[in-house]
Amino acid sequence: VQLQASGGGLVQAGGSLRLSCASSGRTFSGLSIGWFRQTPGNEREFVAGVRRHGETPRYADSVRGRFTISRDNAKNTVYLQLNEVKPEDTAIYYCAASESLIWSAVSAPTSYSSWGQGTQVTVSS
Repeated sequence: VQLQASGGGLVQAGGSLRLSCASSGRTFSGLSIGWFRQTPGNEREFVAGVRRHGETPRYADSVRGRFTISRDNAKNTVYLQLNEVKPEDTAIYYCAASESLIWSAVSAPTSYSSWGQGTQVTVSS
């Protein structure tokens, strides 16, 4: 599975941004997708995850109520809507895919076998 993350950029605090994660594979609807982010010197941090058909998404406490993950299987794309962004949301955002995700491990980077290249999000104060 190949993943392509896009949509990052520079945004002011309190603003919004939508990230996209597109897959070139034919089995996209069979994949669970997670979004992670990473800042220099830190480990990759879970942001949000969505199951194959979009049900019961999971969010990190730091983004719950501000970020929304969704998917359009017809377009082979998962989205991460970032609202009310804060300077601490600044990071490289990665999407990742799993064909056999155990939902209780949705926040673990090791649960995912395919990763996109990352897209930079910078929030100015």
